[in-house]
Amino acid sequence: MAEQSGHQVAFGIDIGGSGIKGAPVDLTTGEFAADRLRIPTPSKSTPDAVADVLAELVAGFDLPDEAPVGVAFPAPLDRGIVRFIANLHKSWKGVDLPQLVREATGRDVTAVNDADAAGVGEDRYGAAAGHGGVVLMATLGTGIGSALLVDGVLVPNTELGHLEIDGHDAETKASEAARDREDLSWEKWAKRLQRYFETVEMLLSPDLIVVGGGVSKHHQKFLPLLDLRAEIVPATLRNRAGIVGAASLAADPH
Repeated sequence: MAEQSGHQVAFGIDIGGSGIKGAPVDLTTGEFAADRLRIPTPSKSTPDAVADVLAELVAGFDLPDEAPVGVAFPAPLDRGIVRFIANLHKSWKGVDLPQLVREATGRDVTAVNDADAAGVGEDRYGAAAGHGGVVLMATLGTGIGSALLVDGVLVPNTELGHLEIDGHDAETKASEAARDREDLSWEKWAKRLQRYFETVEMLLSPDLIVVGGGVSKHHQKFLPLLDLRAEIVPATLRNRAGIVGAASLAADPH
């Protein structure tokens, strides 16, 4: 594919609790170079079982020999080592994820937290492309995922959804799940988002805030209700961001 298009290609993988998704990414455009493939996450999602799925994903595409693999993973990573895990089997703790995937696929591998991968995708190809400065991405979903970039350089493993604000773990009050659970109106939820984002803004002074997660497609119902110094915009890559960001980091970690 890279030979046909003249564009460099890397393979991105997004590991989730229910599905593992992968696609080759055209690194010039940030677009998928072929349709995404999804394989259900094994019911016993041990490292070996997941590695077998990753090998199957990569083998399902006609990739150039030199194409690297980027993996977006649902937990903090310490230089590729899984520190703790919420959504997969407990045996992941302490696993060297890049080494595991290298052995399974025979390719160069970069691994990154899934929120960080999405942030890099938006920074390089999406809502923050060309912006520079301090960019914060917040993904509103079951919790609040975060990614922080400074002039395009990722500050890894921020867990800004777990800031304690007014005596509560922030994501328990301001996530999309909290809005659903408490059946909040957009206006009431926006007040909670205002409190969350103004606190983060006080701490980090971002130049741009990008809001992702499935709820971002309804951005016109809540973003205009927020009053912040920073510009705040909806994500544009949506559910492609993790794959695109992971692939981009595999090709260019910086």
